[in-house]
Amino acid sequence: MLENYFPILLFIVIALVFGGVMVGAGAVLAPHRPDSEKLSPYECGFEAFEDARMKFDVRYYLVAILFILFDLEIAFLFPWAVTLNEIGALGFWSMMIFLAILVVGFVYEWMKGALEWE
Repeated sequence: MLENYFPILLFIVIALVFGGVMVGAGAVLAPHRPDSEKLSPYECGFEAFEDARMKFDVRYYLVAILFILFDLEIAFLFPWAVTLNEIGALGFWSMMIFLAILVVGFVYEWMKGALEWE
């Protein structure tokens, strides 16, 4: 009975070896040119180890929230696209209304300048 699982074990071993070879090749062949900018900590546009009460730009958080909002749109589109034949016209037009609301929100954010980066 264990011989039925041999192809799975072989696949796992090949995947681990292949992954290890790729990581090792990247470590050996990649250029190593560290400088102070690459090695400095970066988080949300300001130094990580400064005064916690300093002022910072909220645009970083705004962009993150917008990314999450429009990324969730894709999470709803995949199951909809897979089951489109089963849900029929009602499901299609429900998604069109959902997308229209998202487009209105996107245009509103664009007109307000939330997507501008200076």
